[in-house]
Amino acid sequence: MDSLDEEQIETLRKAFDSFDTEKTGSITAETIATIMRMMGVKISEKNLQEAIAETDEDGSGLLEFEEFVELSAKFLIEEDEEALKAELREAFRIYDKEGNGFITTDVLKEILAELDSRLTPADLESIIEEVDEDGSGTLDFDEFMEMMNG
Repeated sequence: MDSLDEEQIETLRKAFDSFDTEKTGSITAETIATIMRMMGVKISEKNLQEAIAETDEDGSGLLEFEEFVELSAKFLIEEDEEALKAELREAFRIYDKEGNGFITTDVLKEILAELDSRLTPADLESIIEEVDEDGSGTLDFDEFMEMMNG
């Protein structure tokens, strides 16, 4: 539950409670699939069943609220990561003006200076040294992604 904010947990609580019509404190796997679809999560039945089996600690086929939140967090966090990757890919594409599949370390310095005006030239140099491990003077998308994800 640590990975979700209060608002997300509250939304999950409302969804859970509205489907726990018998007020038993648990919901079925079929219900979970319905909730996931309503939340816009795209997942195959097989993957959902595997995730439920992983999360359903007592093997009852029912998920209590805490288990439901744990399961939901996996999908919500994955979607956030995918969205972030898409945004970073778009940013990289914008700076890779020639479409070479890399950006120069000089371009990266400009980006970093724009992001944080407090970075000194020495700070920028040490960041570049760290991310440009092979000393090529360029970064491909994977290196850029790794750097941006810290």
